[in-house]
Amino acid sequence: MSIGVLALQGAVQPHRKSFAAVGEQAVPVRTALEIQSCDGLVLPGGESTTLLNLIGHYGLWQPLIDFARSRPLWGVCAGAILMARRVEGPAQPSLDIVPISVQRNAYGRQNESFIAPISLRLPGQAPLQQEAVFIRAPVIREIGASCEILAEHDQLPVAVQHGFHLITTFHPELSASPSLHRHFALLCQGGQARRMA
Repeated sequence: MSIGVLALQGAVQPHRKSFAAVGEQAVPVRTALEIQSCDGLVLPGGESTTLLNLIGHYGLWQPLIDFARSRPLWGVCAGAILMARRVEGPAQPSLDIVPISVQRNAYGRQNESFIAPISLRLPGQAPLQQEAVFIRAPVIREIGASCEILAEHDQLPVAVQHGFHLITTFHPELSASPSLHRHFALLCQGGQARRMA
C-alpha cells in the first residue's frame, strides 16, 4: 500500500514520521502521475492560498478531484480548507470534496495558536483522549448530514469523516498520538481492496 503526502508546501515530514509509527510508509508526491500511484493522499497543513496557487501551477486540480472519486483524501488544516465545499473569510476556490463550509483563520493569527485536549471517537473504538494542535486553524461552520463528526472542540467539529475522506482542522502529525494516522491507513486499505475486487 502506498500513502502519499502532497509535498508542495507544508508539514510533509511530520506526517511521514507519524505513518511510520503505525508501520506505514508515506511518500512525498508532487506530480499527477505520483498522485495516481497512491492508495490514499494527505493534503497537509500550510497556507491554503499558496497551496491553491501551486496546485494550479502544477496542473493538479483535476487529478486531485479524479483521485477523490475512488480513493481517500485527508485534509489537514489548510488541506481541510481545500477539500471543503465552501470557503469563507475570505472566499476562495476549493475542490468541493466534502460537504462542509469552513471559515479560514477563525481562531486568529499565528501567535494565537493553541493546544487543546479533545475526545476522538473513531468508528468501532472507545473514545480516545489526545492533544490537538491548532495553528491558524479554520472553523467548520456548516456540515452535511452525510458527514460523521469524530471530534469537537468548544462544540464545533474539528475532525470529520465523509465516506472514506477525512478532515481535521488541527494538526495530528504534531501530536504524540498516531491514532488518526492509523485510522487513515485503514481507510486506504479499504480503498485498495475496493479497487482490487
